[in-house]
Amino acid sequence: MKMTSIKMKRKLEERLDNPEWNTSFNRDKDTFRVEWKESHEGITVTVPNVVSKWEQKGEKALDELEEHIKEALRVMNEKTELSGKEKQIFPVIRAASFPVETENGKKLVYTDHTAETRIYYALDLGKSYQLIDEDKINEEGWTVERIREVASFNVRSLDVNLRKDTVYGNDFYFQSVNDGYDASRILNETLLEEMKAECKGELAISIPHQDVIIFADIQNEGGYDILAQMAMKFFAEGLVPVTSLSFFYEEGELQPIFIMAQKKPKEQRGEDES
Repeated sequence: MKMTSIKMKRKLEERLDNPEWNTSFNRDKDTFRVEWKESHEGITVTVPNVVSKWEQKGEKALDELEEHIKEALRVMNEKTELSGKEKQIFPVIRAASFPVETENGKKLVYTDHTAETRIYYALDLGKSYQLIDEDKINEEGWTVERIREVASFNVRSLDVNLRKDTVYGNDFYFQSVNDGYDASRILNETLLEEMKAECKGELAISIPHQDVIIFADIQNEGGYDILAQMAMKFFAEGLVPVTSLSFFYEEGELQPIFIMAQKKPKEQRGEDES
């Protein structure tokens, strides 16, 4: 039987039943919200997106979403401090369309990155992290510049463990350790310069969602189509999508690549061309 938004709403209500939380469903926007009764802080999900992931992965998709929501709510209800936790502050990449304020009006600290992306800043709490807002840094006498410097330093300390695949003469390197900062590694300039030095062709980088980064050594025209297909696939599957576009890295700058993937490489067509 086909899954509908109403049926999914009921599934979410069952999984997120808690006497300290309120749940609500907005029929017009097709969204489902869970929030703390006392503070009204919470998280909103788009139900059709949940249905789509459920159709791909079944109940496992709801297991992952339930864990994500419960952890996010726990973090929201926790009193945190920045002082003494400098090593736990990291940059996180989000789409340029990501809100610059929380739902209760707190302004998030962020830096413009590319036309497609922004850099936000987070305090790592183990299983999850909390985005840093301006009220938090003002309370503790920090500055935005200090947050940026600390986060920029810490991102270089993240482990790099790349898996390599070669597809039709192009080399692709994947990082996906699911620590919440895979995409953030695009901010490690030392890593980018090392990858650039190793490339035989052109270096392209893709950050389709928060938990993956792809470095591509593009050595022929088919490599662009392959990267575009990979990026779109990861973008559709990610819990926190960033962008389906990829970027050239040249002279320390990131430039978006607009790829019109019209055909696959000849070897991929399965045709005997003579």
